[in-house]
Amino acid sequence: MAEAPSSPDWKKPPGSGLVIYRLSIMSYKLAISSMSLGRCFAGHALNHRLDMAQKYGYQGIELFYEDLAYVAEQLAAAEHLAAADGSISGPSPAAQMAAARQIYAMCHDRGLEIICLQPFIHYDGLVDREEHQRRMENLALWVELAHVFKTDLIQIPANFLPAKFVSDDLDLIVADLREAAVFGLAQSPPIRFAYESLCWSTRVNTWEACWEVVRRVDRPNFGMCLDTFNIAGRIYADPASATGRLPGAEQAVRESIRRLVAEVDVSKVFYVQVVDAERLRDPLVEGHPLYNQDQPARMSWSRNCRLFYGERDHGAYLPIKDIALAFFHGLGYEGWVSLELFNRRMADEGAEVPEELARRGAVSWSKLMKDIRAHGATTAYSTTDRRFAALL
Repeated sequence: MAEAPSSPDWKKPPGSGLVIYRLSIMSYKLAISSMSLGRCFAGHALNHRLDMAQKYGYQGIELFYEDLAYVAEQLAAAEHLAAADGSISGPSPAAQMAAARQIYAMCHDRGLEIICLQPFIHYDGLVDREEHQRRMENLALWVELAHVFKTDLIQIPANFLPAKFVSDDLDLIVADLREAAVFGLAQSPPIRFAYESLCWSTRVNTWEACWEVVRRVDRPNFGMCLDTFNIAGRIYADPASATGRLPGAEQAVRESIRRLVAEVDVSKVFYVQVVDAERLRDPLVEGHPLYNQDQPARMSWSRNCRLFYGERDHGAYLPIKDIALAFFHGLGYEGWVSLELFNRRMADEGAEVPEELARRGAVSWSKLMKDIRAHGATTAYSTTDRRFAALL
C-alpha cells in the first residue's frame, strides 16, 4: 500500500481503505446526486447520506427533488404545514421552503455545496398549454427553493412524456425554454438552467439536439449538462439487444466525440455527469425482470443499472473514458463533475448502502482522475487545491 501524501491536509476515514486529500492538479470538483447514496423511501436518512458524502471527499451535492419533497412531507406532518386548500397531493410551498432551509443547513454544516436542484421534469414542448402555465408557476417556487439552497442552477431534463403529450415542434420547445431562461434572468440573484438530453427523451435525446436547443434559446443563463451515460446510452448501447450494443456503435461514438469537440462551446457546459452502466445478461424485453411496458427499455435500464465509472466487476461496459476525455481534454471543461447514479442497489434497505455507494463513487473518481492524467496534459490543470478520493 502506498504511503499517504506528505501534505498536512489529508485524512483517512476509519476502515475505508481510502485517503481523502488535497492535490494541486485539476480544476474539477466532485459532486454526487443526493439520491445516488440511497433512496429516502428505502429508509436512508438524508443526514446520514450527507455524512457519507463528506466522509468520502465529495464537495457538492445535486439536490434531487425527491429528497426535498420527503423532508417537506415529514415537516408538514410534524408542523401541520398543509396546503392552503387542505389538499394532500404533495407538500405545500411552505413545507418545501422549510425543508429547503433545513437541508441547506445540513449541507452547510458538512461543508457541502448544493450545486443544483434537479430535475425540473416534463416542462418543454407540452401540447397542453394550460399544463405549461402550471409548470411555469411551479418554476417560480423552484427559483425560491434554489435561492434558499444558495445555488444559481436548476437542471431541466428534456421531456420524456409519451409522444402524444410532447410537441415535435422544435420552435415550441425552444420558446418554452427561452421563457424559463428569461424568467431566470429577471430574478435576484439570477438563475441559470442546465438542459440535459436523456437517452430516452421523447424529442431531444442526443447531445446534438440538446446543443441545437441551447444555441437557439440564446440566453447567457441557459446551458447544458453533458452526461457520459446519456450520450453512450443513445448511440452505443441497446439494452433490448442480446449484444447490448447498437450496430456500428464504436464508430458512432468516435464520430460523435469528434463533432462534440468541434461544435460545443464549453462555456455553455454548466456541469457534467460521469457514470457508466451495466451490460445485461439478457435483453431488456418482455419477460425481463426490469421490463415495463409503459416506458422505453433505455429508461428502465437507466433507472436500475447505472454504475460508477470503471466498475467492470459490476458489468460496466460503455465507452465512458473516451467520452470523458472529450469533455476534459477535447473541450477543456473545468468545474463540477457529478456522479449521478441510478441503480437498484439504492433502493435496498440495508444500513450499509449509503457508505458502500459513497465509497464506490470515491474509488471511481480516483480511477477517472488517474485515467485523465494518463492521457496527457489538459487545459483543466491548475494550481488550485482540489479534494478528491484516491484508492491506495
